[in-house]
Amino acid sequence: MEVEWLILADGAEVSGGKLHLLGGGWDVLTVNSGFPVDQHAAIAAALKVPWNETNRPHGVEISIEDEDGKELLKVAGQVEVGRPPGIVPGQDQRAQIAIDFMMKLERPGTYVVVARINGEEGRRVPFRVMPGPGLQSKLR
Repeated sequence: MEVEWLILADGAEVSGGKLHLLGGGWDVLTVNSGFPVDQHAAIAAALKVPWNETNRPHGVEISIEDEDGKELLKVAGQVEVGRPPGIVPGQDQRAQIAIDFMMKLERPGTYVVVARINGEEGRRVPFRVMPGPGLQSKLR
C-alpha cells in the first residue's frame, strides 16, 4: 500500500468516492493575529491499495509535527478496502481520507504532515508558518 497524495487545505471532504477540497494545496500559512494561534485546516490523503492487500485492515496514521518533532496532531484508524463486483483481477484501488481539525501553532517555523501505513512512513509534506506583515516587526 502507498500514499498517493497528501494535501493541506482549508477544508476537505470525501463523499461518494470523490474528494472535495476548499483552498487546497497550500504550503505556506501566514498568521496575522499573533502567536499562539488556533488554526483551522484540513488534510486530504489518498491510499493506493494493491489487489493483494484488499479485504484486510491496514493501520493508517496522520500526524503534524513541529521542527523539534513535537506532535501537534495525531489521527489514527484503520482502512479496509474490499473488491467490488466486476473489478478487473489485479486492479489497484484508491481509498481517500479527509480530516478537518484545529491546531495550536505556538510560533512561526517549519512543520510537517506525516502519513504512515502499518507503522511505516508513506509520505511527508512540509509547510511553513510565517508571521504576516503586521506581526513581523513585533517579533523582532
